[in-house]
Amino acid sequence: MFVGHACLAFAVAALGAHRLGWSRATALRVAVLAGLFATLPDVDVIYGLAGLLAPSAGAGPIPVESFWDAGNRVHRGVTHALPVAAVTTLAVSLAARSGIRSRAAGGGLLLALIPAVTVLSGLLAGAVTALFVLGAAALVVAAGRRGVSPRSVGVAALVGLVTHPFGDLLTGEPPALLYPFDLTVIAERVVLSADPTLHLLGAFGVELATVWLALAAYFRISGERPHAHVDRRAVLGVAYAGAALALPAPTLDVSYHFVFSVLAVGVVGVSPPSLERFRSWRAVVTALSAISLATVAYAMVYLFVG
Repeated sequence: MFVGHACLAFAVAALGAHRLGWSRATALRVAVLAGLFATLPDVDVIYGLAGLLAPSAGAGPIPVESFWDAGNRVHRGVTHALPVAAVTTLAVSLAARSGIRSRAAGGGLLLALIPAVTVLSGLLAGAVTALFVLGAAALVVAAGRRGVSPRSVGVAALVGLVTHPFGDLLTGEPPALLYPFDLTVIAERVVLSADPTLHLLGAFGVELATVWLALAAYFRISGERPHAHVDRRAVLGVAYAGAALALPAPTLDVSYHFVFSVLAVGVVGVSPPSLERFRSWRAVVTALSAISLATVAYAMVYLFVG
């Protein structure tokens, strides 16, 4: 759901800023920054990759499952928490200001998250929080260099960090939304279907919907029309329906063969390959249309034949 998090935050921030009457340039800057903030809670991926490369004490590499399991527990318990999002938003809003005192207060508040989480949840949680804090600080610096106002930084952080955890309700364990408080808001993953393959297809469909929403937000602000950028080659995505008969039925546990192959269908949007064509909106919209048609075609064959 990595792309979905960024796209959802982008769309919410862009449409919200546009609704408030902010200029096109400001709305897009806030939207892009919100999308970047929405990726921060997934910094535990770095921990997982490091774990794969780190040998265990005298026993060879540590199993992949154990590292991802530990990473996911920390990831969903700390970086997805709404109280952490609130503190981080306040901290980056202060750190983005020009005054020395405000910057010091914001930086101090942001850094304070590391020892606080370490005391409450241990070194692993503290290490992941340190990466989270480093990423937030980097975004504040980058925003400042591009002239983004403190208000815009705060809005972007709030939208990105608050929307992120709700995008994980369809996959994995539900996040501990109120960490460090021992209160459970959502106890179980939202299940779209008892059939694990249909659940995966539904979750993937939600992901595609967030990408379309982000594109719609961009085109609404820019005044362009999305359908003007769709090439008829997108219809070729329907041919992916045959994959429902040729490939094993995917699930959340084993989905790589489906995800990578259906995304590969998107190359019809950038064929013949050229840098100029790849950069065009026509390529992006056509590729996304092809992937969407491929997913629908696959689901139809699975329902009626599988």
